[in-house]
Amino acid sequence: MPDWDPGTFESKLIEQMRANGGNVIGGPLAGHPLLVMTMVGAKSGEPRRAILTYSREGGDYIVAGSKGGAPTDPAWIGNLKANPDVTIEAGNKTFPARATIIDGAERDRLWDAHVALLPHFAEYPKKAGRVIPIVRLTPRAA
Repeated sequence: MPDWDPGTFESKLIEQMRANGGNVIGGPLAGHPLLVMTMVGAKSGEPRRAILTYSREGGDYIVAGSKGGAPTDPAWIGNLKANPDVTIEAGNKTFPARATIIDGAERDRLWDAHVALLPHFAEYPKKAGRVIPIVRLTPRAA
């Protein structure tokens, strides 16, 4: 069995999204609402990307730092804490956005709405043994 290369998987996923109006039409993520977030690495200062499942609230995009239920936050959470200015690609549109990590009751409300839309996220907190961060991505004028 060939080795799985996450970089190749991400590149092919992004190609599929771009070819289909931002939609994934094949593979394990078919039908999931996905966006590509590009940010600056907190330690490296280099561009970093993350492909994330999202929900919406008004004009904002809501993403969860689930890391598939892993016990630690994804690296991109640290990147956003260091530099919350990001670029989002969703639905074949690319635009700047501001990331805000949400806490407290607002985080809980957004988590519940996210899980209602994307039920597979419900298992992640128990699996991870941590509170899953919720991030609001607010588009900004270019």
